[in-house]
Amino acid sequence: MAEREEAFAVLRALPGPRWFAAPTVSFAPPGRGYHALVRYADVVEASRRPEIFSSAQGTTSIHEMPERFREYFGSMINMDDPRHARLRRIVSRSFTPKMIKQFEDDVRRAAGVIVDDLLAAGPGGDFVSQVAARLPLKIICDMMGIPEEHHQTVFEASNILLSGGDPEYITDPKEAGTLLLGTAQRLQDVVATLTGSAPAGLIGALTSANIDGEALTLQELGSFFILLVVAGSETTRNAISHALHLFTTNPGQRELLVADLDARLPGAVEEIVRVASPVAWMRRTLTRDHEMNGTTYRAGDKVLLYYWSANRDEAVFADAHRFDITRDPNPHVGFGGPGPHFCLGAHLARWEIQLMLRELFTRAPAIRSVGEPDRLRSSFINGIKRMTCDF
Repeated sequence: MAEREEAFAVLRALPGPRWFAAPTVSFAPPGRGYHALVRYADVVEASRRPEIFSSAQGTTSIHEMPERFREYFGSMINMDDPRHARLRRIVSRSFTPKMIKQFEDDVRRAAGVIVDDLLAAGPGGDFVSQVAARLPLKIICDMMGIPEEHHQTVFEASNILLSGGDPEYITDPKEAGTLLLGTAQRLQDVVATLTGSAPAGLIGALTSANIDGEALTLQELGSFFILLVVAGSETTRNAISHALHLFTTNPGQRELLVADLDARLPGAVEEIVRVASPVAWMRRTLTRDHEMNGTTYRAGDKVLLYYWSANRDEAVFADAHRFDITRDPNPHVGFGGPGPHFCLGAHLARWEIQLMLRELFTRAPAIRSVGEPDRLRSSFINGIKRMTCDF
């Protein structure tokens, strides 16, 4: 982590964004390299200009993905308006603050059961699997109308699809493409079992959706499913995991939070997301020549929006490397920059983190992480795979 912070500090101090060659993978040609947008101002500006910094050529991969990959991962995150806006409107109805408020009790009950199980199991267990992963997985699966019998499949698939090449999940890099496609197909198969005569939850809303006079195909439903389920569980799970480690290594901030949970939890959640930045970057592709902050970009150039670095930009955040739950203002880009691709589930993620921390610090106030977390080997997801907890 210290090495990453030092490297990004060096990049932010350069006169302009540095260009990097694309890394090599077995399942896609490297294509052109990319410009690393590491400063807050550049990330925000690119996010606000989707007509120039396009998502349609891919957002979660540096490479030009083969057609068979786009079939599985071509959901609205990889679209521009107007089609992106039409699809997002359908899904966003389930993620408004008003809608989320309706199942507040469900989230609270689920958090309570998770802490019940944690206390019953006793200290020394893995916080990620026992606590952090369970709440967002259950909530997003319930929203999608996915029965509990499929939850483990979703959990395992999320680990693989967002593994970033971690050798624990992708043991043979030469077979990475086959493994990723096979995992995506497993999730497609789950969708196929849910699209019956009266599908529930978001699957039902998407099944009955009419976009430009056409219904979504099973393939399109599957790619939506992969995006919402994977993104809706994995990122919040990592934010909750980072939260426990941050409060363990910053005991003064923990004392501050516990002294007034009601007043300080909202600010604490924003600072957790800023420091953790669970999604480290997203890609955009230039639709035309463009100059920004003294740098000229050409049509077809790729840029990576490094949210993790932007959230540590000394020009915006005073003492940026300090974890401070009272930080105000806190205009972080942990949920993405401003614009049409701002995280659809931000309200839900904030609520889940708040309720989980409230339950933990109320009922297990001495809970802490033990030792260093086992971190995901990924540039894309700032993930924690395992972390021992004590209380």
